[in-house]
Amino acid sequence: MKQPSALATLIDALRALPGVGPKSAQRIAYHLMQHDRPGADKLGKALLNATSNLKHCLRCNTFTEAEICETCLDEQRDTSLLCVVETPADQVMLEQTLTYKGLYFVLMGRLSPLDGIGPKEIHFDRLVKRATDGAVREVVLATNFTNEGEATAHYIAQALKSRGLTVSRLARGVPVGGELEYVDAGTIARAMLDRRSV
Repeated sequence: MKQPSALATLIDALRALPGVGPKSAQRIAYHLMQHDRPGADKLGKALLNATSNLKHCLRCNTFTEAEICETCLDEQRDTSLLCVVETPADQVMLEQTLTYKGLYFVLMGRLSPLDGIGPKEIHFDRLVKRATDGAVREVVLATNFTNEGEATAHYIAQALKSRGLTVSRLARGVPVGGELEYVDAGTIARAMLDRRSV
């Protein structure tokens, strides 16, 4: 039996979500249409609202409905600290730690030459302009510890250090509550290299 085109289009759209394959997309689509039409309507309206109203902050590049986001406008923030993250979700995670009170720059990705993502795609020129505005003294690189995240951090660090900025990187190591016998050797090695005096 051939699916109605509206249903096929919905399934195809759901497949664009990370971690949603063909079967999951089909299950979600059928669930919404069979059991939760109000939920589907609410989801559709929320998506339309987000795509219509969200834009990038002119200072930090995160998502916002205004020209400048609330974080950038917060006068309680330390303007001498700039933390560079890959995504708005990474920024949210750092904020939840309640340990960082500086400002941010969101790359919206990471360098990945094989995927055609270079400095332009991660807004490198905007980052340099932001970091060299005269107020920033230290840039904290909080990219992920993947190969691409490491390459991105290295690229940014070299560029910003050559402009006289202090550049630091998030520490890596054994997770809180972790037992050494269950932690991978690479993490333990990095923890040993990044050790600090007590």
